[in-house]
Order: sequence, then structure tokens, then C-alpha cells
Amino acid sequence: MLPTPHALLLDFGGVLADAPRQPPAPPDLVRRLSDLVGDTMSVEQIAADLTEGGRAYARWRDDIGRSDEPVELPHTRVWADFVTHSWPAQARKAVEEAATPLAYAWTWRPDWQVRPGIPAALRAAADAGLPMAVVSNALCGAAHRDFLATAGLSNLFVAEHYSDEAGLRKPNPRLAMVAAEAVGVPIRHCWFVGDSVHRDVACARRAGAGAAILMRSPRTDSEAAQPDLQPDARIEDGHGLLTLLRQSRTAGHLT
Repeated sequence: MLPTPHALLLDFGGVLADAPRQPPAPPDLVRRLSDLVGDTMSVEQIAADLTEGGRAYARWRDDIGRSDEPVELPHTRVWADFVTHSWPAQARKAVEEAATPLAYAWTWRPDWQVRPGIPAALRAAADAGLPMAVVSNALCGAAHRDFLATAGLSNLFVAEHYSDEAGLRKPNPRLAMVAAEAVGVPIRHCWFVGDSVHRDVACARRAGAGAAILMRSPRTDSEAAQPDLQPDARIEDGHGLLTLLRQSRTAGHLT
């Protein structure tokens, strides 16, 4: 049986929201960059560099995730290191000055949807007195925050912690520990809910969370097996989380 939760720490993509892949060079973002840099760069080159930059940033994330305490890059570094490093100085400067709103635009997904069962699970946890926090790796956490507000869920969280704002990336345990401090509950009494063994379960274990819950998503299915790192429970969606909560002693009165 899982230990009784006194708080929940939840990932965003794959847990709170479905995060479908977007085109490697979103047309709206390419147009925005083109308007910003003018005729110093062709639209075709912008699209090509954005595509390769996204791939390079993904490789960097995977590499840094294997370190003991992964960190996150500021928005200016993401653009400069992975996208605009070969651009003319004038274009690089224009992107640097708009780095954060551009990162927001690169992060935002118009087809994000709240995952099945999540509203009911979150509201049941809140009714049971379990404080909750978001713990998510994000190029621009402000986009995640705005989505949760639009979905009517942000008021259920005590805090939202995103890697770009904290300068830390999961599986760095400090990101989970900071979230536990924010909800006022020792990490050993928190359930950590994520969709990645390599990032979320590893983060939960390093931080000493009370339980690591793995919610299945396309990312979960695509990860390489890691036999020595197993979650305490596996669930399909928010309905599964609600079932686990109902089975816990603290949440036994959930309706």
C-alpha cells in the first residue's frame, strides 16, 4: 500500500495536460521571427535553424538530465546557443531582446487539453485538504501557467514551479524540494506524479518523496526501460490518480 499523502507534486505535460507535438518550425513563430529580424534572414533559413535548434536543445536536455543536478538555461541562452548562433549580430540582438516572449510562443500549444479525470482528481484532493504544486520542466513556464488558469485549475495549486524560472531541471531533486517547501509539507509525505521514469521517478527518488506515481503518456511509452528505477504505482490518467487517492487513508472520505 502507498504511504498516505499529505500533498501532491504534479508534472504538467503528460499529467495535467496532453502535450501533443507541434511542427519543428511552427509557422506562426517563423513569421514572428521573420518580422523581428527583417531582411537579415530568409524565412527558409529561419525555419531550418529553428528546426535544428529545437533538436539540439532536446539533445542538450537529455544530456544534462543525466547529470547529478541538472540546471535550466535562461531564455536568452536557449536562443543564442541553439538557434541564432550563426545569425548576423543585428538579428541575434533582436531575438535576445525578445527572448522571453519568443520562448512563450515556442512553448504554447493551441491544442493542449486537460487530461481525462484530472479536474475531478485535483478537486477531490483539494477537498481532502491536500495542498498541491506543479513541478515541471518548461522552456517557458508562463505558458503552462496561463493554460492552467484558462482551464480553471490554477486556483487549486499552492504554487507552480517551472524549470526556466527556477534554473533547475528535473531530475534535480531541489526542484521537488522547493515545491514541497512551498506547500509546507515534508517531501517524504508528498506524492510525486509524473509521466517520465528518467525525469519524474528519478526526481522523486532523489528528493526522497513519499511515493513516485507514473502516469502513462506517449513519452512514457517511448522511454528506454530502466529496471533499477521503478515507480510505486502506475496509472493511466486522472481517473487512476483519483482511485489511488480514494484508497489512501487521508483521502478516504473523497467523494
